[in-house]
Amino acid sequence: MTKTLEAFLHEGLASLKEQGLYNTIDVLEAHNGPIIKINGRELINLASNNYLGFANRDELKAADQAATQKWGVGAGAVRPINGTLQIHQDLEAKIAEFKGTEAAIAFQSGFNCNMGAISAVMTKNDAILSDELNHASIIDGCRLSGAKIIRIKHQDMADLEEKAKTATESGLYEKVMYITDGVFSMDGDVANLPEAVKIAEKYQLITYVDDAHGSGVMGHGKGTVKHFGLQDKIDFQMGTLSKAIGVVGGYVAGTQALIDWLKVRGRPFLFSTSLTPGSAAACITALDLIMAHPEYVDQLWENADYFKAKLKAVGFKVAKSETPITPVILGDEQLTQKFSQALVANGVYAKPIVFPTVPLGTGRIRNMPSATHTKAMLDEAVTVYEKVGRELGII
Repeated sequence: MTKTLEAFLHEGLASLKEQGLYNTIDVLEAHNGPIIKINGRELINLASNNYLGFANRDELKAADQAATQKWGVGAGAVRPINGTLQIHQDLEAKIAEFKGTEAAIAFQSGFNCNMGAISAVMTKNDAILSDELNHASIIDGCRLSGAKIIRIKHQDMADLEEKAKTATESGLYEKVMYITDGVFSMDGDVANLPEAVKIAEKYQLITYVDDAHGSGVMGHGKGTVKHFGLQDKIDFQMGTLSKAIGVVGGYVAGTQALIDWLKVRGRPFLFSTSLTPGSAAACITALDLIMAHPEYVDQLWENADYFKAKLKAVGFKVAKSETPITPVILGDEQLTQKFSQALVANGVYAKPIVFPTVPLGTGRIRNMPSATHTKAMLDEAVTVYEKVGRELGII
């Protein structure tokens, strides 16, 4: 290693640790479910995005194994050459059915999807109106496109309209896009899509919704766009296959023309091998389960509402979340880290979220109750929360 790199890494890591911003990665010793095993200990898991418990569901594992036997463990090439298997087309057709669009395209991950889809349409001649709390993959996708990035105050529709008017009437840009998360993962709030669509129509904005935390959760499982009945109004419906769906991958659903364009201009699609056949088959099965069994999503919401009410009852400040995401606001970064460590020591696994992921002084424990948690598990988690909260003088 060069001395320059060694010095950079040493100083950078030391600084992160000193500020309490260094993240230690825990290794799970069994599947990622409502109970997880780390260092030989079983813990109630409140940190996963596995909203519906599909990551270890028998039907998905069976579909994965059957497809692997038929198609092999990999696609063997990038999609445009000869790496498009029938199972990939079946998955894309299923996504389009699920999202209520003409067509869909599957990418290797949600991050890849945003990197490829935004830059496939937006260029240095364009502008993107981006919510200030959008996910890192949106930010990076916007930067990669070369377009002018105009930050919009978080879900401030007056700010959106003012900046949309300025951008579209300036004559400086060929196209203007508005891009937002459907569900914001740190606070659990939902995008004001009905008002955003009115503004978009008024100023002819391209609309892009990243629904990574909405698909499988909102709109009876079909997402935030479906929740508001706006399937015909949003140009890009982006989502992941790794959260509520329980597998891996990302996608864009939209018109046939949009998908045709992404298949010839989306660089991750063009230059990287696609999902494994087993993963594609598991995703199809997951989407079928969500469409056939709305009670799975109902159970997720029931558990989340129950858990939030119990936390509030013992005195915790829970952010104004509109989704199952349940952030307990603590404020100080060091206190947040200490609280999380105490939770783990007492059998509850919930991760601290601190600056720079959230604004300085707004540290929180982000809890992710799932459809597969029992009431007994959630009650035990609240008991631990109360114990730790009293020990640290928070409640």
